[in-house]
Amino acid sequence: MNLSYFIAKRISFKRTGGFTGTIHRIAVASIAIGLAIMIISFMILGGFQSVISEKVFSFTGHYQIHRFVMSKSLEESPTSKDSYFFSEYPKHSYIRHVQGYATKPGLLKGDEEVEGVILKGVGPDFDSLTFSASLVKGRFIQFSESGSASNEVILSTKIAKKLMLDVGERITMYFVQDPPRFRRFDIVGLYETFLEDFDDKVILGDIQTIRVLNDWEDDEVGGFEVFVDNTAYIDRYASRIYDLMDYDLKLVKATDKYIQIFDWLELLNNNVYVFLGLILFVAAFNMVSILFILIMERTQMIGILKALGAKNRQIRRIFVWNGLRIIGRGMLIGNLVGFGFGFLQDKTRFITLEPESYYMSFVPVFWDWPVFIALNLLILVITTAVLFIPSMIIANVNPIKSIRFD
Repeated sequence: MNLSYFIAKRISFKRTGGFTGTIHRIAVASIAIGLAIMIISFMILGGFQSVISEKVFSFTGHYQIHRFVMSKSLEESPTSKDSYFFSEYPKHSYIRHVQGYATKPGLLKGDEEVEGVILKGVGPDFDSLTFSASLVKGRFIQFSESGSASNEVILSTKIAKKLMLDVGERITMYFVQDPPRFRRFDIVGLYETFLEDFDDKVILGDIQTIRVLNDWEDDEVGGFEVFVDNTAYIDRYASRIYDLMDYDLKLVKATDKYIQIFDWLELLNNNVYVFLGLILFVAAFNMVSILFILIMERTQMIGILKALGAKNRQIRRIFVWNGLRIIGRGMLIGNLVGFGFGFLQDKTRFITLEPESYYMSFVPVFWDWPVFIALNLLILVITTAVLFIPSMIIANVNPIKSIRFD
């Protein structure tokens, strides 16, 4: 057996009591707490980013493609599904899904209140599975197989409360055009994203209704919503999609259209990185301090080992091995605490939030295993590296003076 490792085991906190044992436990606790907090922080950060991003993308796709318009009117110029882009996109594997949509502003009239809203028309190609996470009551729209317009709509819970409406009731929507028109709709579902850009003004209906109101052809849409296979490559894929588009179409990234939301998520990233740096500094400082204390307490042992002929390198390894045992035990406990918290929160959602402030009703958890592995490696590398700093003073220990040291 390696002599340095053998001695390190003999002086570990399992075999020592009193002050030395307490110091070992403090060292283990500091690493465990630091690692657990970092794991939990990245879990929650990833959860916030994932949940909020998915809510935005479920409404808009990763990109929106529509015709260029010279005004800021909410009315859209139609584009055809016979366009070059729509016929070519299936040849590109990174484009996961494309769906047509159209929007039309109007006034929604309840029994006592009137609310200005935007009717977003979708069709059978709409990704209702992704949207289902935001559907809190009722069901999704059922489209007519004959191609006629469905009179079913989905309202946000916020709009429904303002107009005192619920699933199963009927509502009238007035459209400002020449000549003015109105439609009677059946409310079949309620959604909730807690994002003001959607909950305050968007209702979902059949795109065929907008086609009829605007006198469009059956193959015309207001634009396309494009979903890609990896959201991390949204910027990279933008140039590829742009090359597929017709000359009269415009590409808008969801991250640019709702830049205030994604900038806020980026700020959360920066806060966590600062937090990570502080925790790493504290963990490294604790390890240096604790190893200094252990060396001071074992000064007599160092002197005896030197008198017996042990080299500085061998003695240094004793304390490095001892530090590694402390780091290993602390990391094990830290991982158990961090992942244990994540598992409980993921299954029970026992920590809740105010949806009006945080856009969700509970603390979300995201299992990003590459990040967790990187955190463990970062803790291991940094704390192991700093172990060599205090161990350097062993070379300056005088055997005669250290044996007399008390």
